[in-house]
Amino acid sequence: MSFKPDVTFSIVSHGQGDLIRRLLNDIRQGVDVSYEVIITLNIPEDEGFLEDFNDLEPIVMRNSHRKGFGENHNAAFKQSRGVYFVVLNPDIRASPLCLRPMLDVMSDRTVGACGPAVYSPEGKLEDSARRFPTFKIFLFRKLGLLRHSDYAVSQRPINVDWVAGMFMLFRSEVFAKINGFDAKYFMYLEDTDICRRLKHNGLRIVLQPAVSVIHDARRASRKSFRHFTWHLSSALRYLGTNNHP
Repeated sequence: MSFKPDVTFSIVSHGQGDLIRRLLNDIRQGVDVSYEVIITLNIPEDEGFLEDFNDLEPIVMRNSHRKGFGENHNAAFKQSRGVYFVVLNPDIRASPLCLRPMLDVMSDRTVGACGPAVYSPEGKLEDSARRFPTFKIFLFRKLGLLRHSDYAVSQRPINVDWVAGMFMLFRSEVFAKINGFDAKYFMYLEDTDICRRLKHNGLRIVLQPAVSVIHDARRASRKSFRHFTWHLSSALRYLGTNNHP
């Protein structure tokens, strides 16, 4: 019988080998469940960073052309064997990375996805769990007029509308049932969309603050016109599809 780990980590690199080296060190040193790692190289890059992690036996997928967030993770999912599927950004740091409290939340089969509490490198709690956006909310956030968190985070798990795609944990059978991410979102809002579809299927989205990670955010949509257009295009698609006021 083939090995069936508790979780599969799916990590996509856009020439981010240095970040992934640090993340893999965190995974190797502190994960408290059995796991496998799938790394997707979205663009050609120096793969030397992988040489230090032969013990992890990572599955490496190499794209012949650049693919979007959802398409990459959907492809990785097809190769995964874990009971749970974890989408993990390269710029996440967590040492130790203790997943057991999140798996405890997921033991309730009414939960469709779970995310951790996310902090900035300076120790500030980020708003990684939000209410579903409307045209007004999206506009106010882009203009910097809406900065407060949508949820008050304490020590207990809380139900939220959606958790950010930097770190999302799914039950694999549920991820398969809803056909994963909508690949029509090249980048941005695919995390919001999948959580909305999970909720339409009667499943809850939970933030588990007993697990915390650090997000060294790149904020590409604020620095790159290309990323900004991807963000805007995804927002218009999401808001138009869901017919928000």
